[in-house]
Amino acid sequence: MQKNTFTPYQIFYIFLAAASQFLIVLDFMVLSPLGAQLMPALNISPAQFGVVVSAYAFSAGASGLLAAGFADRYDRKSLFLFFYGGFVVGTLFCGLAPTYWLLLAARIVTGIFGGVVGSIGFAIVTDLFAPEVRGRVMGFVQMAFAVAQVLGLPAGLYFANIWDWHAPFLMIVALATPLWVLTLWKMRPVRDHLVLQQDRSALEHLRHTASKPFYLRTFLATTLLATGGFMLMPFGAAYGVNNLGLDMADLPKLYLVTGLTSMLAGPIIGKLTDRFGAIRMFWAGTALAIVLVIYYTNLGITPLWVLMILNASLFVGVTMRMISSSALMTRVPTPADRGAFMSINSSISQISGGIASASAGLIVTQESSGKLANYPLLGVVVAISMAICAFLMWRISQTLQLKPIEKI
Repeated sequence: MQKNTFTPYQIFYIFLAAASQFLIVLDFMVLSPLGAQLMPALNISPAQFGVVVSAYAFSAGASGLLAAGFADRYDRKSLFLFFYGGFVVGTLFCGLAPTYWLLLAARIVTGIFGGVVGSIGFAIVTDLFAPEVRGRVMGFVQMAFAVAQVLGLPAGLYFANIWDWHAPFLMIVALATPLWVLTLWKMRPVRDHLVLQQDRSALEHLRHTASKPFYLRTFLATTLLATGGFMLMPFGAAYGVNNLGLDMADLPKLYLVTGLTSMLAGPIIGKLTDRFGAIRMFWAGTALAIVLVIYYTNLGITPLWVLMILNASLFVGVTMRMISSSALMTRVPTPADRGAFMSINSSISQISGGIASASAGLIVTQESSGKLANYPLLGVVVAISMAICAFLMWRISQTLQLKPIEKI
């Protein structure tokens, strides 16, 4: 393989990884906007709805830890099919659930399976692609977040308005089922890592992977990486409407511009990551994000066009951090530990995101006028976490420079 070209099979896998990531991200994101329909339909309180939303993240985090010990002991294609199939079934149950408790159970099942799919996909990326081109690969795969926001959410809400809140989940099932069949038909087995496995049991492999000092430093960086995004996200819409003067009708326009910018920037950032190095791109993204976070969280009434530029620029910085950190972290685990490392890393990201969202709720308060208070303080906390994360990523990069480059 030439340095800057992909084989037809590698192009197929990039599509498969991006498409599966898109559907999993969409499944996670689509529930929150459905609250206005779902709560009266099931006669549940906001607190109960919050439990349904968080159930996916925490079950996904827990299942990733439990699956980590087995992640390098089986053909990765078989694992991918098993967990992706479970995700499809869980989503189907969400689309059919008639009561709160059945929906909650369905979200837990969906999280248990869906939370592992992404980590298996990233492990396969490290198996199929040389380190020199992983930035480009991650650029396409991470586009899933932007595409889900730009295309997936509006489509899901459109079907929900035509029928009811079940419709978006059934839409995801209709898209995910053919992808599962395509994976079964076209994807090749991924077994080279099996000959490197030396741990005698799954529990031993989990303990062995989770106890390596270098891996532990990486997991700490992942914790702070998740903190930066998840502390701001839950209050973005409320801050825009109550503090910045946005009309509710302006929010879709703001999200559309932000999503389109991130979607277009992803492949470009991936190429730049391969050209200039992951750590340089991570620093650049962190510097941009810190400046904009501090500025954004101290704004008053602001015109929509200004917010579009600021929000889109902030998400470019966030996308730079996501893509470059993903490319960097694929170089951390040894081939024998890839599956377990990616599962643990994904779990830590999910759990840290949930904790970060809850922590942000302890900082931000709402005044009687509706304005959010302490938002500038939240911005400072996020900026500090980003700066510390950048230092940890630099330490990881320095360590990787002393390691021999993997032979793929």
